[in-house]
Amino acid sequence: MEKVIEVEFRVTWRLPVFIRIGNGFRERIDGPDAALQALLHRWPASSPSEYAVAKRRCAVAISNQGSPDLARNAFVEAAVAAKVLA
Repeated sequence: MEKVIEVEFRVTWRLPVFIRIGNGFRERIDGPDAALQALLHRWPASSPSEYAVAKRRCAVAISNQGSPDLARNAFVEAAVAAKVLA
């Protein structure tokens, strides 16, 4: 009998990005999954162009159809524009 082993693959970055949203604690963002969650659910309402690019690049990197490095760079640019880079 064959067994199916389910494995969850996550795309991670070699270097994390640290952000601080509002008066919260400094957060470590290790990859496009966490970055997209931050962008979708907790991001301040500013920097619309950088925000849109980061969102799109993170989603594409998660689906393994795009570069994780491009997603990281876009996320850093969005964090700088939104003044949340820590």
